[in-house]
Amino acid sequence: MAVIGIREKMARSFGQRRLREQLDISRIPTYVIGDVHGRYDLLSALERKIVTDAAGFPGRKLIVMLGDYIDRGPASAQVVSRLMASPPSGFDRICLTGNHELAMLAYADGELALEDWLALGAEATLASYGADINKLRQQYPKPKKLDIFLRTWLPDDHLAFLRRLPILLDTPQALFVHAGIDPEKPIEEQEDDDLVFIRSRFYDSAQPLPKLIVHGHTPVVDPETQGLRLNIDTGAFRSGRLTAARLWKGQVHITST
Repeated sequence: MAVIGIREKMARSFGQRRLREQLDISRIPTYVIGDVHGRYDLLSALERKIVTDAAGFPGRKLIVMLGDYIDRGPASAQVVSRLMASPPSGFDRICLTGNHELAMLAYADGELALEDWLALGAEATLASYGADINKLRQQYPKPKKLDIFLRTWLPDDHLAFLRRLPILLDTPQALFVHAGIDPEKPIEEQEDDDLVFIRSRFYDSAQPLPKLIVHGHTPVVDPETQGLRLNIDTGAFRSGRLTAARLWKGQVHITST
């Protein structure tokens, strides 16, 4: 199913504006990690590289996760568990929400059909939670009963964690968000669904951006800089490359698995 169709079906999920964080990172070495999509192995490897790189910087450091922790890759549940746990020693961590987390919540809340969530790669997510969708279809041939089982099966603490995730982090130096922004609107007027779904209106606009926008959502072969847009989604679930950008004293350094 086309993403636009799922976005329209999730309209009710955007009725309540999600949390927006603000922070001055001018004195904080900041590492931003792109879309993980269930690749726990790559997240672990990239965190180790970040810890090694950060050893030469003073004080506490920050890790910003750009969303899309689940679906498609084999270990979504393990990724969420890792993000719920404490960050590496000496680091703080802010996890933003992506459209895949919101789709999981929309399914859990009965606002999105199972087939729509599966179209986003949820079969792998369910398997990571120990739910084999093909066997469950045989056990629960009626869709309503299957939905009741799955919505009960998904761990409450994981869903609660995903519900609390902010939708952007705004700093004087840069704005961190899953998909991008509507260039026609000021930051304070951005719509939640644009922040996690937008593509062409963000990429193709000639409107000047207010600051550096660090985002994922749209997979690229290599980290991509276009003016004040920095895309670090290198399609980890398929490519095996999970990418991070280090922001420190006006400089950007890229590292990948």
